[in-house]
Amino acid sequence: MTGGDRVADVLAGHGVRFLFTLCGGHISPILVGAKQRGIRVVDLRHEASAVFAADAVARLTGLPGVAAVTAGPGLTNAITAVKNAQLAQSPVVVLGGATATMLKGRGALQDIDQTALLRPHVKFLATVRRVRDLAPAVAAAFHTAQAGVPGPAFVECPVDLLYPEAAVRDWYGLATARPPRSTGERLSRWYLRRHVERVFAGADRATPVLAAPRPVEPAPGALRRTAELLAQSERPILLLGSQVATPASVEAVRRGVEALGCPVFVSGMARGLMGREHPLVFRHRRGAALREADLVLLAGVPCDFRLDYGRAINPDARVVAANQSAAEARKNRRPTVAAVGDPARFVASLAPLLGAAGPARWNQWLETLRARDDERAAEIARLAAATTEHVNPLDLCRAIDAVMPDDSVIVADGGDFVGTAAYIVSPRRPLSWLDPGPFGTLGVGAGFALGAKLCRPQAEVWLLYGDGSAAFSLAEFDTFVRHGLPVIAVVGNDGAWTQIARGQVEMLHDDVATTLRRTDYHRVAEGYGGKGLKITRPEEVATVLREAQAIARSGSPVLVNALIGRTDFRAGSISI
Repeated sequence: MTGGDRVADVLAGHGVRFLFTLCGGHISPILVGAKQRGIRVVDLRHEASAVFAADAVARLTGLPGVAAVTAGPGLTNAITAVKNAQLAQSPVVVLGGATATMLKGRGALQDIDQTALLRPHVKFLATVRRVRDLAPAVAAAFHTAQAGVPGPAFVECPVDLLYPEAAVRDWYGLATARPPRSTGERLSRWYLRRHVERVFAGADRATPVLAAPRPVEPAPGALRRTAELLAQSERPILLLGSQVATPASVEAVRRGVEALGCPVFVSGMARGLMGREHPLVFRHRRGAALREADLVLLAGVPCDFRLDYGRAINPDARVVAANQSAAEARKNRRPTVAAVGDPARFVASLAPLLGAAGPARWNQWLETLRARDDERAAEIARLAAATTEHVNPLDLCRAIDAVMPDDSVIVADGGDFVGTAAYIVSPRRPLSWLDPGPFGTLGVGAGFALGAKLCRPQAEVWLLYGDGSAAFSLAEFDTFVRHGLPVIAVVGNDGAWTQIARGQVEMLHDDVATTLRRTDYHRVAEGYGGKGLKITRPEEVATVLREAQAIARSGSPVLVNALIGRTDFRAGSISI
């Protein structure tokens, strides 16, 4: 067995089904070993996309997603995606190739201080020096990635630990039968021989598999105090974030929310958790609701920029922060109750303590929020009917929402167009919405879509692109084709970085660096072997979307290049 085989054994032992990568000589034994153990090796066209795909798998399955990247630029290309996983709290394991242990710092190909680059962006980091330590390090990475606040873990695997011992001896010049010509050469060979012996000593140790960590239970005192506050509340709001949306928790959270009976707003991976049209879930006028609420329960939601650093909430309201992170529970606004632990279990455990004290007294509050929601939905319908150049983006989003089956997965990658879609296109079921998270990273689209299609091969995967973000990962259409993954991509093409241009033009009166061409992105997809369609007029929308669905059902990925006009729907939205 090679060191690559030992790494692959750990992956198989932890139930890994997919290994995402871009090939490199430093990591080849890991890829070959994984394939031999029945793990599907999916090679992409950029390392960031490989890590994004692993991130999507982690979010949709609850198990760490795994990516392997080669040394040097392979690793630096992946750092943005690793940071995105850290801020989104996704348990991702990244295996990084590295130069041989004896050659570090001596000018070897692609040799850099990788640990210094990765350390701020991961919760676990290991540099392995001996073959026998490879498997324990990877097992520890799996365990730590899931423990407490989930996040990425990195294991650096030097190339001489992964290849067969005979090949490594040959690289170090120890396979030659020629006797040493000098004392210096004799000493050099002795030192190298001792080094290789240390590297491979004890390499036949058993491969460890560590049990997944258990979630942290919420404190009983925090639960009781929150139930008391709910019983006293007239206008409560429950905000659900990504931390409550894991495969193991969604059903318990749904039952807990229904038993509580208080109004709910959702964000991130929690979108779709309660279904499409649940009477307790509201989509619009969240800001107005938070300004009037007398109690706000933040379940896995920090008071960051998305809540205006806590200022979006009524200053007189009581705040309960249930969060896996003590720092996030107390970020920017001191809560009345800080419940550090699993927020999903917190929500699921509240209703039995509340009893019948709440729901009846909240009926008027629920009616007020429902009236506002309906009013905003009607306003969006009116705005969607307005005439714009080419296609009204609101009308396009409504058409996508109308044709999308209930088992669809939605991937959001873009600024203004995707921001519009977030108001209109609704996930029908839990774990069916993937967006970058708080890092706001453009370029997640193809990797997320690829991971989603692998996890749910029977579902339609809709990748909603802005025309700016599309260029980051369009090359992965080649990957979709090679691996038989019929994703449906829709590019909202308005020829601009509109999210940025809105504020820049209004405040600085200049559109410099925000203009694009209305490029033929559908032809790019065709060049990579997929299918391409184009929408230029409103009357084409429904027909082309249905055609795209038919193409995907036939087994081919397809990109719809939709030329859209400009609207003021998102005027005033932030871009900084």
